[in-house]
Amino acid sequence: MCTQEAFRAQRSQLVELLVSGSLEGFESVLDWLLSWEVLSWEDYEGLRLPGQPLSHLARRLLDTVWSKGAWGCEQLVQALQEAQADRQSPKGRGHWDPHSPHPARDLRCHRPAIVRRLYGHVEGVLELAQARGFISPYECDEIRLPIFTSSQRARRLLDLATVKANGLAAFLLQHALELPAPPAPPFEDAAACKKYISKLRTTVSAQSRFLSTYDGAENLRLEEIYTENVLEIRTEVGVAGPPQQSPATLGLEGLFGAGGHLNEDADTVLVVGEAGSGKSTLLQQLHLLWASGRDFQEFLFVFPFSCRQLQCVARPLSVRTLLFEHGCWPDLGQQDVFQFLLDHPDRVLLTFDGFDEFRFKFTDRERHCSPTDPTSVQSLLFNLLQGNLLKNTRKVLTSRPDAVSALLRKYVRTELRLKGFSEDGIELYLRKRHREPGVADRLVRLLRETSTLHGLCHLPVFAWMVSKCHRELLLQGGGPPKTTTDMYLLFLQHFLLHTSPPDSVRRTLGAGLLRGRLPTLLHLGRLALWGLGRSSYVFSAKQLQAAGVDERDVSLGFLVRAQGAVPGSAPPLEFLHITFQCFFAAFYLALSADVTPSSLRHLFDCRRTGSSPLARLLPALCVQGPRRREGSVEALLQEAEPHNLQITAAFLAGLLSQEHRGLLAECQASEKALLRRQACARRCLARSLQKHFRSIPPALPGEAKSMHALPGFVWLIRSLYELREERLAREAVRGLSVEHLKLTFCSVGPAECAALAFVLRHLRRPVALQLDHNSVGDVGVEQLLPCLCVCKAL
Repeated sequence: MCTQEAFRAQRSQLVELLVSGSLEGFESVLDWLLSWEVLSWEDYEGLRLPGQPLSHLARRLLDTVWSKGAWGCEQLVQALQEAQADRQSPKGRGHWDPHSPHPARDLRCHRPAIVRRLYGHVEGVLELAQARGFISPYECDEIRLPIFTSSQRARRLLDLATVKANGLAAFLLQHALELPAPPAPPFEDAAACKKYISKLRTTVSAQSRFLSTYDGAENLRLEEIYTENVLEIRTEVGVAGPPQQSPATLGLEGLFGAGGHLNEDADTVLVVGEAGSGKSTLLQQLHLLWASGRDFQEFLFVFPFSCRQLQCVARPLSVRTLLFEHGCWPDLGQQDVFQFLLDHPDRVLLTFDGFDEFRFKFTDRERHCSPTDPTSVQSLLFNLLQGNLLKNTRKVLTSRPDAVSALLRKYVRTELRLKGFSEDGIELYLRKRHREPGVADRLVRLLRETSTLHGLCHLPVFAWMVSKCHRELLLQGGGPPKTTTDMYLLFLQHFLLHTSPPDSVRRTLGAGLLRGRLPTLLHLGRLALWGLGRSSYVFSAKQLQAAGVDERDVSLGFLVRAQGAVPGSAPPLEFLHITFQCFFAAFYLALSADVTPSSLRHLFDCRRTGSSPLARLLPALCVQGPRRREGSVEALLQEAEPHNLQITAAFLAGLLSQEHRGLLAECQASEKALLRRQACARRCLARSLQKHFRSIPPALPGEAKSMHALPGFVWLIRSLYELREERLAREAVRGLSVEHLKLTFCSVGPAECAALAFVLRHLRRPVALQLDHNSVGDVGVEQLLPCLCVCKAL
């Protein structure tokens, strides 16, 4: 027995059951309730309003059933059990009188069985009913809409028969009995689907079993090297509820857990993380666990996609084309497989890696609902994320935080933050990478003794670089790297030494070693800068040729075959990692004779085009700004994505620092030009910080002056730290007169803490520093020690 009190107590669990599947499952429950006359036709019509979120409909159903008393509550529980049994092992149950004097009533009483009989035969029944004059062509088109599954079309046909009094109900009652009984279950006997799933698992397994290192020089078994990252659930801040606690962390297996929902009606799980935090590897591990049958088996189909690759698709795509031509092609029964995907969207998982590298900005203005009609690749992706296509299909989207807009977050079910390795994770990763006796111990000891390098290694890309350059780190006498630029120059040294003749090998990155490969480095830098300006990260042979990149340049090792490239005579290439593309772009800006110092102001200007009211009005007023030569450095810098520009600016500041300027000067004919670029960088950095400080609103009477910094402020501080000029840091904070500095949600990690300490220790007045909702950790706190003397609260 199910009392109303027990029903009400279990309301949240019942809502979860009703929405956990697809709309198909919910409508199946309605079928049973209609057939048992728990719901009146008026009740039913109120529960199938188009466009309503499934969770709203589920709650409305519970309210309706509760008003029917204890009997209605019992019937709903029974309907849930019947619908679940139908899904797992449907049977062709139900017999009815085909010549019943009350056909509309019998259609309703035997609705679940008739829907099952009509499944897969709706098109033929529609054609016959239209030929006999029971329904109009317009009504047929309404039922045939591609947004409906085969079962939903059958239900809409039955709904139409209920309200038409022209003999359609009697026709359906008789004709449905003549149709073949449905197979049980609908999937197990579908040879095409079973064969396709087997092929899909094999394909995904082959793509994910080995972890290709960034340089493509070695293949490691993913299961032997994969190290868990810190994955944190993002929750809304400032909403009513219990006191705020530290964000919950979870393992990869909890990716689709029930907690932390921002929008219960959305289907997309968003994973954000800084460049190099391990987002792609996390997805690769997910794919491997599914393909090997170890986890995520609630999904029958998993389709991995790369946004970097998708944006290269110029021709229009449909959902079918995306899944079959860019995912996995079915060898037989393409239509049957595709129909099964449409009928069971809750058994499908789509993953999209690297949304920050997708050149198109998210918008929900262009609605596209047909899974068979082609549209642009950006429209297809955006409508998949919104749920206009393949609603109830789970999606996982990875991105850097800066590329995620508030508009996109409206369509996110859960947002997770990938924070990189924990301290134990760093050590575990190094021990997995170096199984030789003593090597891992020495590396771990070096990191513990060098907090700056230890702080960098919380990002997996740096941990990999440390692992790759372990000989240089353990043997060099100049001390370990302190900044990001130091680390990348060390990595450049490693590659240059690796490709140099044995008799000319030097232990350090001297001017001779650098000068010998300067043309190659400038070619790579030109290609990198062009790619950033065009939001292009995969390069064809034609684009390589245009940048002057030849086979000798490629042999240096920084360009590798693009992941997911189709085997062919000339595969496209990409940089080892987006951060290396930014590094080479900065190298080009520092050393190329084609770069004027004045063009660098576009790199360090924290206010981008379009941010001011006047800039937004210019197009409407048809006011032409100064013309920029297409493909020029200025044009490329102004078109590049802001998060890539910030990384590039920090690298350029590091290359122009006093510590590295001498090295570059020996490779450059004019040291005067290098000094002019450094002066421009210093001037632009100082000006940007002053503008930032001037934008701080004045304090209210009786309150402390407070500044809530944005991520752009952290970027400026990072650039100052890379430049390593004490005097400039002192001048920069001279205008900062606040008592409370808030840096929440600014992606502050240990490396950013080192930069903050370098700058904030020059403050003249004590400040309260707030760093909640970041990735500071114990190592980050250690980096902050130099500035604790000016922190009255932390």
